[in-house]
Amino acid sequence: MIRVAAVGDIHMGADSQGVLRPAFESLPECADLLLLAGDLTRHGTPEEARVVAREVQDLTVPVVAVLGNHDHHDERPDEVTAILRDAGVRVLEGEGTVVEAGGSRVGVAGTKGFCGGFVGRSAGEFGEPLMKEFVRTSRRSADALRKALEELDGQGCDARIALTHYSPVPETLAGEPLEIYPFLGTYLLAEAIDTAGADLAVHGHAHAGTEHGMTTGGVKVRNVAQPVIGRAFRVYHLRTREPVAAGASD
Repeated sequence: MIRVAAVGDIHMGADSQGVLRPAFESLPECADLLLLAGDLTRHGTPEEARVVAREVQDLTVPVVAVLGNHDHHDERPDEVTAILRDAGVRVLEGEGTVVEAGGSRVGVAGTKGFCGGFVGRSAGEFGEPLMKEFVRTSRRSADALRKALEELDGQGCDARIALTHYSPVPETLAGEPLEIYPFLGTYLLAEAIDTAGADLAVHGHAHAGTEHGMTTGGVKVRNVAQPVIGRAFRVYHLRTREPVAAGASD
């Protein structure tokens, strides 16, 4: 079994230093890797990114992250990414990575993702240039996620995980106002996950949402926004492939 710790939406600022570090230092006792599902900062400033970096630096388990919309607010995502990478975090955007975790090879494909909505209630690539670019942004991120998952399939991974900030399914948004569902995720991410295949999908962003969901293709989805899980992180267990993935269990 592979033990996967995950959390998103920790929204750290100058007054947050040390809040999560004690819990993160306990990770080797209960988890083999840590996933950070975006919105790591409040406003996406380098100063806030350094707070996050100090929380996760020199942990003895691999740390893999994607950025969220808050991490883009100051329009310096490249600086935020560089600071986190200097602290040893593998920050993904439309790419994958393989980590050694608990004696297994775990492939993680990551992208922030974007908005757009879900089947039957989604934005269309039609009309004004701004609307078409809105939908194309969602499509590009989903296409990159699919490609990254497919590339991991040939790298001898014992399990593959899709890591996003925005949600791929509406089930994990239950509790949020229906009116804002289109701004919390897109079905295009789920299509990418089901097309390429994964053993688990992890996201954040929906603070008032629900932890458990599933794609149409049967991939388990977990909303790990900290207000949802109510703790420093949640641990999920993945069975290694024998030779076909057996899925995820909580």
